[in-house]
Amino acid sequence: MEGGIILLILGLIIVFFIFFGIISYFVPWRLWISAKAASVPIRIIDLIGMRLRRVDPFHIVLPMITAHKAGLHLSSNMLESHYLAGGHVHDVVNALISADKARIPLSWERATAIDLAGRNVLEAVQMSVKPKVIDCPDESISGNKMVAAVAKDGIQLLARARVTVRANLDRLIGGATEETVIARVGEGIVTTIGSAESHKSILENPDMISKTVLHKGLDSGTGFEILSIDIADVDVGENIGAKLQIAQANADKQIAQAKAEERKAMAMAREQEMKATVEEMRAHVVEAEAEVPKAMAEALRKGHMGFMDYYNLQNLRSDTDMRQSISDQTKKTED
Repeated sequence: MEGGIILLILGLIIVFFIFFGIISYFVPWRLWISAKAASVPIRIIDLIGMRLRRVDPFHIVLPMITAHKAGLHLSSNMLESHYLAGGHVHDVVNALISADKARIPLSWERATAIDLAGRNVLEAVQMSVKPKVIDCPDESISGNKMVAAVAKDGIQLLARARVTVRANLDRLIGGATEETVIARVGEGIVTTIGSAESHKSILENPDMISKTVLHKGLDSGTGFEILSIDIADVDVGENIGAKLQIAQANADKQIAQAKAEERKAMAMAREQEMKATVEEMRAHVVEAEAEVPKAMAEALRKGHMGFMDYYNLQNLRSDTDMRQSISDQTKKTED
């Protein structure tokens, strides 16, 4: 009997601890006490409902206490909705507090929309208060330290700019990022240098670049407002025009050499053709000379030519050969 009573008492103690553990899980007493101490209107039933909706009460109550102390009135339903949507409740609340202290108009709806769009709303508010300086080009993105452009006189200039921007909360949703601003400023630098008649004018007045770029309205469609564009450095690069002229001259030279080689090859081919023609004509002459003895034999056979005529013809040929030989010897002696 006594053993049964002991088991019953132990069972009741175990049930009590299990019940107390469940209550402690669903009702964070310390968090509720902190909220009450800060005069934040939140009920125990609200904390239990957060647990049932799988919402961490610490991510709701602590931001509510911070907002209440800063003079902002945010309900737990508003914070829960943003938490369940995947937003960063702490960042949104801190951004609203920063905007309120800086007297920047920022509503809860716009702040949550910026946060859900993937932008850091707290950083955006801080950038609205304290403008950010962006290097153009950004070496960490493009790997280049300077923007290269060529003036009309063929001289290359290397420029680097520093752009001061301020976040525009109204255009932050759907607006372009810093990369777009850097690309547009780089395009403006190239356009300004490329339209200059001489590189010396840019070196004398570097502010020509910043003035031209600012007048283009490069911040349209972006989430920023460009406050100023300052040219940090301008250096003289290579003589691109001279290099292009040298390359063109070398190309023209190679074309001329190729055409000359072509004409030379055609002349050599023509020469070979003429030699072949001469040899062909000589062959015809030899062929014709071979017919002479036949014709003479035929003439002797038919009586059209006498023996004395043939003998005189041979003497005439011998005299001709002798005169030709004497002439050749005389030419050799004179030489």
